[in-house]
Parts: sequence; structure tokens; C-alpha cells
Amino acid sequence: MRTFVGNAPGGLRGGANLASWVVAGTLAYFLWVKPAQDLKKEQEERAALAAAADPYRYVEKKETHT
Repeated sequence: MRTFVGNAPGGLRGGANLASWVVAGTLAYFLWVKPAQDLKKEQEERAALAAAADPYRYVEKKETHT
């Protein structure tokens, strides 16, 4: 049973296993997480610039009733 559990994550042990997880995590961050964060930030900046460019434009506000 111990051999199966040790080999389950790909057969790597110790430092090699940890290193592979670090590489996978780093790749995931730069391929998925960071681009999504950058896109969101860019959209927020664009919205702020658009709002500042035309201060008299109509903005619908919703009231919340609690």
C-alpha cells in the first residue's frame, strides 16, 4: 500500500516531487491566473478612464431594499 501511495503522484519522491509541483504551479500561475488578473485590471482601468472622460453621461443606479 505504501508503494502505491508513494508512486501515485507520478512515481517521483522527495525533492523531485516537490520540484515538479513547484514547476506546475508556476506554469499554471503564468498561463491562467496572471492573464486573468491582468485582463480584469485592464478592464477596470478602461472603465475608470471612460467614466472620467464623460462626467455627465447617464449612469443607472439601482436601489437595494433591505
